[in-house]
Amino acid sequence: MMISQRRRRTGRLGLCIMEKKGEFLNCFIKDWGAGLFFSQIDFSGAVSSSLSLAITLQNSYNEILTGNDEVDISGTTWNEVFRTCCCHSANEWIMISVHVMFVLFFLYWFIFALELLGTGAKVLTGCAAGGLFGGNTNPVASLIVGMLVTVLLQSSSTTTSIIVSLVGAGSISVEPGIYMVMGANIGTSVTNTIVAMGQMGNGEELERAFAGATVHDMFNFLSVLILFPLEIITGMFAAMTAAIVKDWNPDPDGEKKSGGIKTIISPVLDSIIISNSKIISSVAKGGTCEAYYPTECNPSGTRTYQACNNDGRVGLIDCNKETGGCPLFFQEGATQKSDTTSGGIALLMGIIFLVLCLMGLVTILKRMLLGASTRIIKKATAINGYVSMLIGCGITMAVQSSSVTTSVLTPLVGVGMVSIDEMFPLTLGANIGTTITGILAAVVSDTTTSMQVALSHFFFNVFGICIWYPVPLMRRVPIAMAKALGRYTRWWKGFPFLYLAVAFFGLPLLLLGLSDLFVSDSAALVVLGVILLIILILGLAKALWWWFKKDGASKIEACFKRRQLKRDIHERLVDEWDPLVNSVSALKSHVGLEEEEVIKDCEVEKKVSDATDEQADNVVESDGKKDPKSSLLSA
Repeated sequence: MMISQRRRRTGRLGLCIMEKKGEFLNCFIKDWGAGLFFSQIDFSGAVSSSLSLAITLQNSYNEILTGNDEVDISGTTWNEVFRTCCCHSANEWIMISVHVMFVLFFLYWFIFALELLGTGAKVLTGCAAGGLFGGNTNPVASLIVGMLVTVLLQSSSTTTSIIVSLVGAGSISVEPGIYMVMGANIGTSVTNTIVAMGQMGNGEELERAFAGATVHDMFNFLSVLILFPLEIITGMFAAMTAAIVKDWNPDPDGEKKSGGIKTIISPVLDSIIISNSKIISSVAKGGTCEAYYPTECNPSGTRTYQACNNDGRVGLIDCNKETGGCPLFFQEGATQKSDTTSGGIALLMGIIFLVLCLMGLVTILKRMLLGASTRIIKKATAINGYVSMLIGCGITMAVQSSSVTTSVLTPLVGVGMVSIDEMFPLTLGANIGTTITGILAAVVSDTTTSMQVALSHFFFNVFGICIWYPVPLMRRVPIAMAKALGRYTRWWKGFPFLYLAVAFFGLPLLLLGLSDLFVSDSAALVVLGVILLIILILGLAKALWWWFKKDGASKIEACFKRRQLKRDIHERLVDEWDPLVNSVSALKSHVGLEEEEVIKDCEVEKKVSDATDEQADNVVESDGKKDPKSSLLSA
């Protein structure tokens, strides 16, 4: 009878943990109390066997959840897909129509949020970004500058257009311009990486979304790793594009057309804030932002484009040339500080809108996919990779922004509609589509050198695709790297912030400073640069040796999991403290313990919950070979 009671209690505890992970402690106490009341047997053995079974069941459950990318669709027919997609009752069609309207609504404001975020970033960091362009002829410095400027401006289209115009004006030569557009290719992927962090609330969605976003990063980093030194040694892009534009006649009287999704977004966005890209180009050519302040309109004081831009002076926030009006954030007499403050507010508004729209978009997509088989979804999205490239390129050409294309696709990867393998060719197509902006900017230039840089951007992406996509073995490299980064977010949710800080700021700034030492006129600084480079190479070699030979990967995984576990324990104690105390009190009353003992035990448990971070670490480290939940309960 006692063994039967123990087995019943063990199995029930396993189901309890499976079904109510968030209420583990409360559920555990209730189940244990019932069993102890009926059987009065030794509890330690039941706890050990219960936790063992529960953890085994939970691990199996997690493996099922994370195995969606490996769904076999060989037996799924397009007839099944058609019936699932198109065969519905009248009420179902009404609900589908409502959901589609909500998707379009959230999608519009999601794209608006991206544009608002980018415009706010241009106003906030425009002067600093323009200053980075000045006098950087060193190849490494040019590469890093293109990357940092794109990260600051949140738009590779803006960066490449500025680079093309600077090359056309003679402020930058062709070779540094080519290196800068390579860097801009890397910097543009930061936007969808930020978007992926919007799914932080769900570990599985964050893992998939972050992997889907960083596959773009990995392709760009790997392409630069191969093609950047190749260009330094051979100058192949400069020579190739020089031969192409040899007989090309520029049309300086042409006019660059702006269209795509911005035609729909602009009426709302331009009523709030408009960035003045001319200042960034002026600062890059040696000008200063101070020369544009304070802003002023003509003596009439009328806030129009003619009165303020032509007859007066505007700063980082411009007026609308087409409508003649000025946006909400434009102020006559504004200083540079007030304009950058307005840019910061617009940036913050963009982030808030982005998160809210992302939450709404993901929720609606989940509701639309509710009840649909995973294999049906995978079959419907299983498109040939080269066709996906064309789709990605076409969408990007239409919206004139690769950031918008990849950022919209990232939540779809998070909810499981698009796999990482399918996301990869779409991002490659987006990379090709975004080069059209630079080519359009070069068309209206009066020199052939600007067209060289624009075409170099195009061929850089084409060569990168030829290296990393057609051969399956090479294709798996960036995908595997992205999936590894996604797994790190599951181990520790703070990893995305660390990745952004290191990949897009820390490492680029380190390389920029190191490269400046080598081109210095001082021999002492050059020697210092050599010493620092040797130290950096030795440190990198040691890190690789530790990672592969000393099981560094497992140690990093354990470190990340320990940090996340500590955070989860704290959150669980806060959320479940009151139910836990009530359950313990009820349990003690069942077994006949005195009220004083109940109060004393609750005081002990309260001290455990108020432990410092250092004490929590000691608990985790001392129980490293045991399950952390068991250690917490024993405490």
